[in-house]
Amino acid sequence: MVGTSLTSPSLTCGTAASCCLPLIEHSTLPGNVELFTWNSPYIMRKRCHKLMYIPRRWKLQSADQTQTAILMEDEEKKWEESKKLLSALKFTDAEADVMLKKAFGWAHSPYWGEEREKQVPDSVSVKEMLDYLNNLSISDEDLHKLLKKFPEVLGCDLNGEVKTNIGILEEEWGIKGKSLRNLLLRNPKVLGYNVDCKGDCMARCTRCWVRF
Repeated sequence: MVGTSLTSPSLTCGTAASCCLPLIEHSTLPGNVELFTWNSPYIMRKRCHKLMYIPRRWKLQSADQTQTAILMEDEEKKWEESKKLLSALKFTDAEADVMLKKAFGWAHSPYWGEEREKQVPDSVSVKEMLDYLNNLSISDEDLHKLLKKFPEVLGCDLNGEVKTNIGILEEEWGIKGKSLRNLLLRNPKVLGYNVDCKGDCMARCTRCWVRF
């Protein structure tokens, strides 16, 4: 059983022949998860020693305890693999941790506003992002600078945001090659822009093209 069982003083009787207890309604969900609901009191004419009350959420968690442990172990492995990719760019473990937390919603970042949900970084996706940025004539040294300024790029959508924005910069603005590299080092947040309010504010300013 997960958690600690709680004994309510009002639900404990000694040697009395009868005691007032709430009615227990019992139901079973898929996966043999049992739920108990307390209703109005009634008289139970049996000897009662102790009645343990277990919060419903603990009951639900305990039914899937093994699966939760497996997922946690898998998540930790993914996190460590992602940290190694950043360590190769000369970031310390502590720095890599902070960067991943900001990029994937585990630490507050004004860039995301309130939209970012917690996700576990996937080393495959992180590597794809780093490789793509390298292919934009950005060296490992420059990539270190870019990530230090804008670690949130690791949590951006590579195809739906980053590649799309590079296409806009190249095709609509004519910014390519060395000029593109210099722009990204100066203002890497442009990689994650995903809205253009065109002056009619949508309250998503940190990711809006109006800032460009």
